[in-house]
Amino acid sequence: MKFRLALSLATASLWYRRKVLALVCLTLTLSVTLLLGVQYLRTEVKQSFTSTISDTDLIIGARSGQLNLLLYTVFHMGDATNNIRWSTFQALEKDARIDWLIPISLGDSYKGFRVVATDKAFKEYFRYGQGQPLKLAGGQWFDGIFDVVLGAGVARTLNHHLNDDVILSHGGGRTSFSNHKDTPFKVTGILEATGTPVDQAVYISLQGMEAIHVGWESGVAIPGRTLTPERAQARDLTPSAITAVFAGLDRKILTFRVQRDINQYAEEPLSAILPGVALSELWRLMSQFERALLGITGFVVVTSLIGLIAVLLTLQAQRAHEIAILRATGASPGLIASLYVIECLGLAVVACLTALVLSSLAISILGPWLLTNYGIQIQLRPLNLDEWVLLASVPLAALLVAFVPALSAWQKSRSQGFGSPEEL
Repeated sequence: MKFRLALSLATASLWYRRKVLALVCLTLTLSVTLLLGVQYLRTEVKQSFTSTISDTDLIIGARSGQLNLLLYTVFHMGDATNNIRWSTFQALEKDARIDWLIPISLGDSYKGFRVVATDKAFKEYFRYGQGQPLKLAGGQWFDGIFDVVLGAGVARTLNHHLNDDVILSHGGGRTSFSNHKDTPFKVTGILEATGTPVDQAVYISLQGMEAIHVGWESGVAIPGRTLTPERAQARDLTPSAITAVFAGLDRKILTFRVQRDINQYAEEPLSAILPGVALSELWRLMSQFERALLGITGFVVVTSLIGLIAVLLTLQAQRAHEIAILRATGASPGLIASLYVIECLGLAVVACLTALVLSSLAISILGPWLLTNYGIQIQLRPLNLDEWVLLASVPLAALLVAFVPALSAWQKSRSQGFGSPEEL
């Protein structure tokens, strides 16, 4: 009965002061939205990061550290320490334990985007996310020597369409003055957006990579020795070396054995890494920043709660007459104090519910836009346990800070001298 009375009085009090408290509630709502948004983004970005490559058991390249190998093969950052011989790739093809292989050859660029030379196995076996295959938004996968397939981000940024001509640049820098002008490529396909580094690359055949480098043995084009598209068709363009290989095994139990055998390969020094392990290590190195961001956001929420205390304490002077009337009608100091607790808790709950609605709307509206324009994949989903705990901590914190104005109101109501002797 007393709780229902306190709840009724607190609701009436909140409504009476709705204009002032609405601003406080808005500030708290925006703070909680920011806190929830940062945590949501942390979870989604981590999920997207760790799902950059899926269902690939091993990445094989020249001997180097696992992070370096991961960065230049998956994220297209940095360069390989060395290439691996084509004969090594052929030996891997003969290994009965390996189900499929995707050869990768790097080294060139197109207006700042990495050129990846591969074959049809890339389209067939490469997976990202939860085992999602690559799909074409238009056109078809490259078939000829001078066909090129663009990642969604490349096509969007450079406004390319099917059948456009593309001239690749020698080297991996963003600015290059050495272009393969004699061997232009034609866009035959554009990949759908994946929200991964796949979107930021240009894909050609291994034969195409070989063709454009004939006559470039010294690092620059030697006049008369470079190939034209017509001459390239009649030439054997089997590569002598590639940069790396993605490998998939049917029997996952053999992964560590195959990895050990490759790392001990006698013909040349190789490294075979587990993509999941390397991704986890890389995320661990990067996670300090996002933790700091979450901490700063939490501080914003604490600041908003302190502002709520300040407003409630300021309003106490205006509520002296109201409290006196309540005391004269028999309200106890505990009831007076509980009004502040209920009001503070009620504002926090309303702020959290409003923040949930705002966050859902923002993700629904901005999700497709972020994927299309920035390649960041964020999808609306139910909150996980950590996010519910973080959201629930806001009303709990509000409940704790509410005892400051509640204690002050309790002391003042006792000093007014109304009520029974037991209350005084």
